[in-house]
Amino acid sequence: MTLASALLLSACGGGGGGGSDGSTATSPAPGGGISQVASLGKKIFSDQSLSASGQQSCASCHNPDNAHAQSNDLSVQLGGANLDVKGFRAVPSLRYLNLTPSFFFDKDGTPTGGFNHDGRVNTLAEQAQRPFLAPHEMANASKADVVAKLKQTPYAEEFRKVFGAAILDNADDAFNRVQLALQQYQLEDPEFHPYDSKYDQFLAGKVKLDDGELRGLALFNNPTKGNCVACHVSAKGANGSPPLFTDFTFDNLGVPRNPEIAATADPAYFDLGLCGPDRTDLSDRSDLCGKFKVPTLRNVATRKVFFHNGYFKTLRDAVTFYVRRDTNPEEWYPAGQKFNDLPEAYRKNVNVTEVPYNRQPGMAPALSAAEVDDLVRFLGTLTDGYKNQ
Repeated sequence: MTLASALLLSACGGGGGGGSDGSTATSPAPGGGISQVASLGKKIFSDQSLSASGQQSCASCHNPDNAHAQSNDLSVQLGGANLDVKGFRAVPSLRYLNLTPSFFFDKDGTPTGGFNHDGRVNTLAEQAQRPFLAPHEMANASKADVVAKLKQTPYAEEFRKVFGAAILDNADDAFNRVQLALQQYQLEDPEFHPYDSKYDQFLAGKVKLDDGELRGLALFNNPTKGNCVACHVSAKGANGSPPLFTDFTFDNLGVPRNPEIAATADPAYFDLGLCGPDRTDLSDRSDLCGKFKVPTLRNVATRKVFFHNGYFKTLRDAVTFYVRRDTNPEEWYPAGQKFNDLPEAYRKNVNVTEVPYNRQPGMAPALSAAEVDDLVRFLGTLTDGYKNQ
């Protein structure tokens, strides 16, 4: 049984928690609203008092008004008790994670699924633990520290009503319910997966894309041009489900080293994604070093930074990197140090075979500057909340 399944069982009365009737804690509210558990998760998500600084919540880095991603252009966010500790990776959006599978290797041995940039946890509930306890994030000393703060919140009594009168007397159990509540909020609240972008409405036949957007879509899907569709699926599923614009796999793109990350001041420091330092179970898989999760491209035009280390600050620069990385490496790397954010032994892991990475210096990029503009224009149609004028 997974952590998420165990938590759901106990929240519904199978593990000693649950509401007074032992059955309705995770049931949707009358009228189609979110459940009691999810409602608590919404309150926890925006509660800054649950951090060591008293000034940081989940929503601080995952702003609902910016597609549940960061609102500033810092490569990594600041956390800690005084909000002065730099993180190690860029903040991903929390949108459209509800269908993410647990981490696995497919029949071809391709790593797939999981949460975080390195896929190291398997549920949204598990993913919720680290931000509370990491020294560079909300920086609580322990689970008990979080629960002590929770006891002082205006919704503490509601927490007891949903999960049991004695729930806050056991720090581990109470913290597990915090994780569950955050998971249910993300699963149930339509804000996390509205599927109401211009592209969604285009697929539904409700609006038309303009000429530039259509050219960009063609480039996105063209296996000899943008080839974005190789990882970012753009077509409806076999059952008619809207596309998620990710295949949940991992790739090594050789993104340049980012000096804005404090850890990179140490020349021996490298973030190797699937094989460490945060993920440890695949540390002996040198062939996976440098691979990071393929994110959804939904709302990508609202992002303030791009890639796992936040090196790029504009979408156009990120797309340009894709198509000029190999034809013009001097634009991105110090002389003679291509793929400089990887130890030399792992630079062979970088994807140099798929379009548009299969180029050499002196060759034409897969996309011209005008085609990059069209592709970026298309990506803008993936932003949630489109209103047809």
